[in-house]
Amino acid sequence: MRKILVSTLGLFVLLSCATAQSVGKKTEAKGSAASKSQVSKKANKKIKDYDKVITKDAVTDDGLFKVHVIGEKYYFEIPMKHLNRDMLLVSRFAKLPSNLGGGYVNAGTKTNTRMINWERFKDKILIKEITSSAVATDSLPINISVKSNNYEPTLYAFDIAAFSKDSSAVVIDVTNFYGSDVKAISGLGSRLRSAYKVKNLDKSRSFINTVKSFPENIEVKQDFTYNAAKPPVNTGDETISVQMNQSMILLPKTPMQPRLFDKRVGWFTLSQYDYSSEALKSDRKTYLRRWRLVPKDIDAYKRGELVEPVKPIVYYLDPATPVKFRSYMKEGIELWQKAFEAAGFKNAIIAKDPPTKAEDPDFSPEDIRYSVVRYVASTTRNATGPSVSDPRSGEIIESDIIWYHNHLRSYRNRYLLETGAANPSARTLNTPEQDIGEMMKMVIAHEVGHTLGLPHNMSASYAYDVENYRDGDFTQQYGIAATIMDYARYNYIAQPGDENIRFVRQLGPYDAYAINYGYRYIDSAKTAQDEKEILEGWILEKAENPIYKFSGRGNYDPTAQTEDIGNNSIKASTYGLKNLKIVAKNLPKWTSDQTDNYEDLEELYGELLSVWSRYIGHVVTHIGGVVEDTKNPSQEGAVYNPVAREDQKAALRWLQNNAFKTPIWLIDKSILQNINYAGYTDRIRGLQARHLNNLLSFERLGRIIDHNAIDTKNYAALDFLRDLRRGIWSEANSGTNVSIYRRNLQRVYLEAMFQLMTEDLDKNRSRQYFNVNQSDIRALVRGELNSVKELLISASKSSINTETKYHYLDAVERINVILDPK
Repeated sequence: MRKILVSTLGLFVLLSCATAQSVGKKTEAKGSAASKSQVSKKANKKIKDYDKVITKDAVTDDGLFKVHVIGEKYYFEIPMKHLNRDMLLVSRFAKLPSNLGGGYVNAGTKTNTRMINWERFKDKILIKEITSSAVATDSLPINISVKSNNYEPTLYAFDIAAFSKDSSAVVIDVTNFYGSDVKAISGLGSRLRSAYKVKNLDKSRSFINTVKSFPENIEVKQDFTYNAAKPPVNTGDETISVQMNQSMILLPKTPMQPRLFDKRVGWFTLSQYDYSSEALKSDRKTYLRRWRLVPKDIDAYKRGELVEPVKPIVYYLDPATPVKFRSYMKEGIELWQKAFEAAGFKNAIIAKDPPTKAEDPDFSPEDIRYSVVRYVASTTRNATGPSVSDPRSGEIIESDIIWYHNHLRSYRNRYLLETGAANPSARTLNTPEQDIGEMMKMVIAHEVGHTLGLPHNMSASYAYDVENYRDGDFTQQYGIAATIMDYARYNYIAQPGDENIRFVRQLGPYDAYAINYGYRYIDSAKTAQDEKEILEGWILEKAENPIYKFSGRGNYDPTAQTEDIGNNSIKASTYGLKNLKIVAKNLPKWTSDQTDNYEDLEELYGELLSVWSRYIGHVVTHIGGVVEDTKNPSQEGAVYNPVAREDQKAALRWLQNNAFKTPIWLIDKSILQNINYAGYTDRIRGLQARHLNNLLSFERLGRIIDHNAIDTKNYAALDFLRDLRRGIWSEANSGTNVSIYRRNLQRVYLEAMFQLMTEDLDKNRSRQYFNVNQSDIRALVRGELNSVKELLISASKSSINTETKYHYLDAVERINVILDPK
């Protein structure tokens, strides 16, 4: 049956094949009615004869619509057959001032994506936004309510200027729509307008640059200048100038058949609410975002032969890409060809150099017909992989990978810090080009994975045993994670003397598995529901193998962490710190001794502290940790399992020795006294405070309490707090003096306990999932503080130095204030 699409901003939805066919019929009917509108045309004096509007001076570009330019006026001649057809309107920056919106806004950044219809209402043409989030079969009574409660907004209304001579098209003046400050397609949203105190669009300095019509899309470039009191680049002229590109693309009449999402396989998705469902509620359906790949030879495909798709995925390089990097980028894109072979396709994804003017005079990275790896001149250190998809079916229409120029510096630095101990080629600021190229190739491959529909899979590195990372044969074959979509960048486990080690990530077996799940062509299935049994079989076939497990980022799951590798965080971090100590000792030799300045030493020392902090953080997650194993009821075992008590206790012992016992090796005078004049002790305090505060969070304590309540074999909150207290205040137990670093840490502990006792959580209820005031937390903290107080009173009378004695007495007074603020 035909489905009626209705609007609720922010969600996407499926439109069935029958919808597109029926829409086509509606379009023809409207076109037929319009062709008989001669009486209306004569009666309305605003509607002129075609020749009076589109004069002999018009410069015409024919494509999806005819575009006519007459002086400074721009007209669309819209075929009646395209009225009520679904289209995408995509707005993006073509040019912009530096620092607009922060580090992640650049040329090529999308600012708006909307599905629209061009509709006729009396003697006007309307642009209606169709954000398809709710559907109902048109024959059912509930369809009336769905339409009434999801009314589409009108973005703009145009007077009909003329009809074509054969009445098969309608002419409208779009000059004001593209030439004025229409919020729906503006690059400056409310946040930016507020931040830069934008007053208004200066029409005297704003204009339509170009309008080009192609067979399935129209591309418009606008130059806009705004008066703004606080522009991002303040040169005194209170001006923001941007160039916007507006793409309008005709969506297919027949949407691609969608594929059902299953949370056991990671995928970017879109959702709809189906009010026609027999379920006793609006039925939420979720589908994959993916490219439409259809085999050229379906019979050969069925026989198991590798077949090229009818339309491959093609990426072009940005003309701004440095020539020396182009081969690496293209290799990174085409690495995915191997994964697509698992889905039965060959040459499914292709990388191309930017075409010359002679080859394609209309080529533009902003043109929605082209997927482009954008090379951005920016100090931002990152890369991203956004895409544009059909909101009816999830079909990816186009994507732009963003590569920021400075990103390689981050990879060079981490290569040196994380692998330098075991990897001689990393012990330099001038990383060999071959190594840089390999890193770039894998970063591009990671971002391509996003544009193919794959999100991060943070459990993929947990599939490999820690000792595998010291095995050259293993790392060369399997890399450092089961997928390139994990945040597993380098092999920081391999030790000096290990041979033939691969240090850089690569595609893995999960990538082929996920691509097969999303892209294998299932000719026998005529609906998404028809595929469900086949998809379930693929998942169950791999369900017990950790290589094929998916888990997004979970701050509570030690098996799904960012930036970690291996199946044992404690062991992996031990190896990592062992290597980092070697790097720290050699850091001046590898940096300032070579450059004769301290800039790189300062930068790398700061990043070395961040690496240390990451290794520590991976172990913190074990305490109060929960392992998530997504599964259906037909599969054995629970979805959420607390980390075993002994593993949590082992993690805390490791933290006491490696995080809270002062890391003296990080305090190197030959580094510190050459990069800063002060702040040495507080830098260490800040590093330790981050992890101690993380341990003493309401969320973590709440999980520990819950886990012990359902099974007393699990770690108890009282035991955890006692174990922590004994380590943090170990000097008081042994009667030894306390160093400045440990005194700072102990004050951090008191501050954290103060927060647990007094923080008003009513102001931010989203931070916890239990009633803190009526839980055990306040009582446990009060008891621990009293224990610390008794210990310090006794310890202050022992043979200790004056600083330690004063510190203990001060700590007692701080505890008194916490326990009795009056």
